[in-house]
Amino acid sequence: MTTLNDVKNDPQVLDFINQTEQSLLALSYTDHGSRHTNLVAERCLEIAKAIGLDAREAELGAIAGFCHDMGNFLTRTFHHYYGALLFHQIFQGKFLPEEMSTIMQAISNHDKDEMNFTHKISAILVLADKSDVDRSRVLDKSPENIKKDIHDRVNYATRESKVKVDKTKKEITLSLTIDTNFCPIMEYFEIFTDRMVFCRKAAEFLGYNFGIVINKTRLL
Repeated sequence: MTTLNDVKNDPQVLDFINQTEQSLLALSYTDHGSRHTNLVAERCLEIAKAIGLDAREAELGAIAGFCHDMGNFLTRTFHHYYGALLFHQIFQGKFLPEEMSTIMQAISNHDKDEMNFTHKISAILVLADKSDVDRSRVLDKSPENIKKDIHDRVNYATRESKVKVDKTKKEITLSLTIDTNFCPIMEYFEIFTDRMVFCRKAAEFLGYNFGIVINKTRLL
């Protein structure tokens, strides 16, 4: 049985993630490399366990989380599709058929406009990925860059982001701490509204309500 540790140590996967990091740096994007992939994998595990998925389902979610962005070195626009195909190419025959299709679907579904869900792992990956807002994602921290780029400005202003699952109240909450000296809270919604809609849809598929708390104030 192929494990998360096996995937994290696969040389081809690691090279694809490294190439993605370099490619998106050249495009002046925020971090989509090893920091992001490890965080998303860990957050997938946490959410899966919190909502009561079994250990193997949680591990499959974490595997999808670790590999979800590795297609970016080929193309940003279709990276989710290429990532799913690359995963199949690397691990064909190393997962049960239903496990392979579940991981592929989660990777391909995490960043497309016609997002829909047929498996909980896909929904968990969306929540784990779209909730990662943090100053450590900003690769060019020069004052002139942060001032001109709203994505970098919002990420740089975000000191902390956490996903909290309340199984009793059936709530999944994204809690953010944003330094308003760097950007007003409104700028967060200017660029991340679509992502929050994706999170709401993902939470609803899991049977939960989605909420946002910014600087200890509940907004949704």
